[in-house]
Amino acid sequence: MDALFASGRVIDAILVLMLVEGVLLYAIYRRTGRGLAPLTIVTTLAAGACLLLALRAALTGAEWYWISAWLLGGLIAHMADIARRLG
Repeated sequence: MDALFASGRVIDAILVLMLVEGVLLYAIYRRTGRGLAPLTIVTTLAAGACLLLALRAALTGAEWYWISAWLLGGLIAHMADIARRLG
């Protein structure tokens, strides 16, 4: 279990599950017309994915600027998500 976390593979598995979630949410939206709009799905999942990638970078000993870049990406995606929801 330690190796799974130290290598960042656990984050890779979570990211794959998030991708599957996004595809399923989009399929539901296309089929029923209900649920989250595609852009909302993308911005929401992008914010979470960026945070997970920052965690993966930290777990694998990446340089600080990579962690900061992923956190900044998460902030931008989160702000886009909020702007989409409010606008």
